[in-house]
Amino acid sequence: MNLYFRLLLLFFKIRRNRDYQPLLDTIEIEFKALPSDCDINFHLTNSRYLAMMDIARTWMTERVGLLKHIMKRRWFPIVNATAITYIRDIKPLQTFTVSTRLVGWDHKYFYIEQKFHSAKGLHAIAYVRGVFKRKKGVVSVEEMLEVAGFDGVAPILPPEIMHWKAMLEQKKLTNLPK
Repeated sequence: MNLYFRLLLLFFKIRRNRDYQPLLDTIEIEFKALPSDCDINFHLTNSRYLAMMDIARTWMTERVGLLKHIMKRRWFPIVNATAITYIRDIKPLQTFTVSTRLVGWDHKYFYIEQKFHSAKGLHAIAYVRGVFKRKKGVVSVEEMLEVAGFDGVAPILPPEIMHWKAMLEQKKLTNLPK
């Protein structure tokens, strides 16, 4: 239930937003770990990290000025893959920030880095690979960048993303039906 409450709060925040940032900027949003977000080990449960990452990516989409364009065109984001590394736990009632950054793209996918951090340091780092879809299929990277008004140079994907991409491709090839 508290995720719906957080989403509702995000929509109020979006309606008041007048501060936009460039597409490749790091966008931050703050959360507090509620007791209902935590598991029997008294720390943020794994599934909450992913749910909060969804909220943070929605906020990023708004802050870079894309949300209204996406909604108007009825495009919707699809996560294709996620890799997360947990470093330090987040305790009940602890305040933390999720920073979200578009690190680059290839011929089909966008790659996003998301970090959970607080005054205690880095808690988790995740990579997300995704696309935008519409009724007739995937929105091309080129069309998405045009709508975003991005006319800069594409960033070079970091080595860890390149390694992750290769691993994902290998998983796909290894598990194809014979």
